[in-house]
Amino acid sequence: MHAYEVLKRPVITEKSQKQALSGGQYTFEVHRRANKQQVKEAVEEVFNVTVLSVNMMIVPPKLGRYGRRVVVKKPWWKKAVVTLAPGNRIPIFEGA
Repeated sequence: MHAYEVLKRPVITEKSQKQALSGGQYTFEVHRRANKQQVKEAVEEVFNVTVLSVNMMIVPPKLGRYGRRVVVKKPWWKKAVVTLAPGNRIPIFEGA
């Protein structure tokens, strides 16, 4: 898998912003079949940083609504929390 296929998008929430600013941890939505090694290589290649560790988790499916009665099931997705070496940072999380 190519590096840009592994990383789908950054997950930018209040919690991920705090982790990025204080602990050097960044959160990404990744491909469903990606493993930790692929995520580590992709982040290092795309952002030119040193990755210390990768923690991954599966976000379970949730029910969503459109209107009153239309209930849809949103699919599950995979999330990776990447810890960078001290002194490294990813600038896309700074401006959000």
